[in-house]
Amino acid sequence: MPPSAEPSGLRPDHLEVWASVATLLERLPAALDAQLQRDSGLTHYEHGLLYALGRAPERTLRMSTLAGYASSTLSRLSKAVSRLERKGLVRREPDPGDRRVTLAVLTDEGHEVLLRSTPAHHALVEELVFAPLTAAQVRQLGEISRRLAQAIDPAETWSPATGGSASG
Repeated sequence: MPPSAEPSGLRPDHLEVWASVATLLERLPAALDAQLQRDSGLTHYEHGLLYALGRAPERTLRMSTLAGYASSTLSRLSKAVSRLERKGLVRREPDPGDRRVTLAVLTDEGHEVLLRSTPAHHALVEELVFAPLTAAQVRQLGEISRRLAQAIDPAETWSPATGGSASG
C-alpha cells in the first residue's frame, strides 16, 4: 500500500497509546493463562469463576449472576462450568427458592484447588501489574480501568471487597 493510501483514523498520539494498550491486552491474558494452566490446569477465566464462587455466600451464585461478574455470556459460562464440573470443582443445582434458576456451587475439591492456585496467581499479578508501577500509578490504573469498563458496559461488576457487585 503506498504511503498516501494509509488508513486514517486515530491521531498519532492516540495511536501510540492504543498500540501499548493493545499489546497489554494480548500479553497479560496469555501470561496469566500460561501460569495457571501450568500450576493448576485452569484458565484465567476458570480461576476467576472459582474465585467469585469462593467469595460468595455459601460458595454459591446464580449462573446468571456469575456470568455478569465474569462479563460473559451464559453460553460461554455454561461451557466453562461444564469443564469445571467434569473436574469435580463446581456443581450445578436448581435454586430451591425458584426451580427455574440454576445455581453454581463451588465444591470442597474446587475450594481446595482455589486455595492452592491463588497464591502463585496473585504473585504473578503483583509482579506483572503492580510491581512496575508507583502507588499513584496503581490508583490511576484502577480509575482508568473502571472508566473504560463503564464506557464499554455500564452493568455492575464483581467487587472483591463485597464478594458481590459494585457500581464502579
